Amino acid sequence: FYTYNDFIAATKYYPTFGSTGSLDVQKRELAAYFANVKQETGTLQYIREINQNNVYCDTSRGIPCPAGTKAYYGRGPLQLTWNYNYDAAGKAFNMNLLQNPDQVAQNGVLSWRSSVWFWMQNSNCHTAITQNQGFGATIRAINGGQECGKGSETQPAQNRINYYKDFCSQLGVSPGGNLGC
Repeated sequence: FYTYNDFIAATKYYPTFGSTGSLDVQKRELAAYFANVKQETGTLQYIREINQNNVYCDTSRGIPCPAGTKAYYGRGPLQLTWNYNYDAAGKAFNMNLLQNPDQVAQNGVLSWRSSVWFWMQNSNCHTAITQNQGFGATIRAINGGQECGKGSETQPAQNRINYYKDFCSQLGVSPGGNLGC
């Protein structure tokens, strides 16, 4: 499902993704993105969140959860979740993802695009890396409530850090500071 060509097609919507700052910053951003993708998808194995019992509907932001719509559990490389994220991504793509969130799990380009959109627009991950806040800021932005603030790194957070260090090593760049939550 996850192909290189679909990834490249999706990134064309975001010309500053992986191309902001010095070459080292660019490499760190790609390493950070793929480290989080690796954790979220079990090494590109999962298209949908394993536990699909969570509905992830929060109407307090004024975004409904239409009747008959599937749950807003995670889908795609960064496991897009929550009704408000599907709504915002759908508006950005001129699609109704709120009514049909499963589109993210059915179209490879859309799947990658939703993850890069989240990285760039909705989570501050791009800014965290390009403004030298460190990899830990991406963990907090993506899944901090579950993986951070527990006194020490949880195993999923440690996995992300290890993946990030490995990708940085492969790309020949120092991982920088502030790696943990």
